[in-house]
Amino acid sequence: MHDIEPFVLSIADSELEDLRRRLRETRWPETEPVPDWSQGAPLARVKALCDYWLNDYDWRRCEAVLNGYPQYRTVINGLGIHFLHIRSPEPDALPLLMTHGWPGSIVEFLKVIGPLTDPAAHGGNPRDAFHLVLPSLPGYGFSDKPTETGWGPVRTARAWLTLMERLGYARFVKQGGDWGAMVTKAMAAMKAPQCLAVHLNMPLIIPADEEIATATDEERAILADQEYFLTQDSAYLELQRTRPQTIGYGLADSPAGQASWIYEKLQSWSDHNGQVEEILSMDEILDNIMMYWLPNTAASSARFYQEGIEFAFTSERIDTPVGISNFPKEVYRSSRRWADRVFGNIIYWNTPHKGGHFAAFEQPELFVQEVRDCFRQFQIGGAYQSNSGGRPL
Repeated sequence: MHDIEPFVLSIADSELEDLRRRLRETRWPETEPVPDWSQGAPLARVKALCDYWLNDYDWRRCEAVLNGYPQYRTVINGLGIHFLHIRSPEPDALPLLMTHGWPGSIVEFLKVIGPLTDPAAHGGNPRDAFHLVLPSLPGYGFSDKPTETGWGPVRTARAWLTLMERLGYARFVKQGGDWGAMVTKAMAAMKAPQCLAVHLNMPLIIPADEEIATATDEERAILADQEYFLTQDSAYLELQRTRPQTIGYGLADSPAGQASWIYEKLQSWSDHNGQVEEILSMDEILDNIMMYWLPNTAASSARFYQEGIEFAFTSERIDTPVGISNFPKEVYRSSRRWADRVFGNIIYWNTPHKGGHFAAFEQPELFVQEVRDCFRQFQIGGAYQSNSGGRPL
């Protein structure tokens, strides 16, 4: 019997004081000579974020929110995995496993937990309820940091199958974006019978040469965005893919460095009218950053790029039922034509009117609706029976 142990976050006061000391003693670079974000996060914006972090931000608030949900840890293949497991009050709810990516965390999902697990309490149909399992990726958050190579999307997907089995779920559905999408695709490619269907908000499909040559207007717009990402917005990827240990030293030592590394991507990849603070509060931004700073996961989270980047760009045919939500400001969107080449059984396809890379974080109501619409046919009384099983912890 593999133990599933309750977990309670309790960060020592000394760690928070160390953070405040480092923020007070930050050595800042000079102001950028451009009026925008083209050279990276502007000094004034990062200073404002760090000033709020030092003087106004309250970690204990976030800690209390997380501790308000059932948290656990279990060891899978020698690695301790941290996860939230929130049972719906609806006994026939469909089990849903959701996985975050970089630079995200389980904090991304906090605003959708209530509507997904208890739709009746949020103006929805109780038949749309889910039991939620929200694990932190290996090397992220309060999961353990791998001490050996090999923990990429495929091994993680296998670990998630083990996790769901331990929780007693004979059948479930899976959702993911960013690295969570890669883990989700890996699970779908395994054709695991436990996984009824998957939903992706980042399909990450690389078009074939002939598809590029015959691109439609919609596809040319997607290709232009991909080109911008590859030429102007992907330096972080190459650093984390090739030298995760080296980048870790600076990010582990400097809270301003860690904050700007993540803040710049929240700004760049979200759907807003100029400032990410229009859709995410400073508290929400810093809650997510703290999930890297407190457990010191700059290097370990970056290693996932070295472990998984080859899988991310494969186009292996997948026949597991899949739903895709193409949020308009997603980094790597897809056309339906490209998706049909890779996915043999697309059961849901939609383009919401707004939202970016961090869909659940940015647009929780739209995200919830996408997930409900995708998986409704697998709910009790739908086209498929979920046989959800599961045991409360």
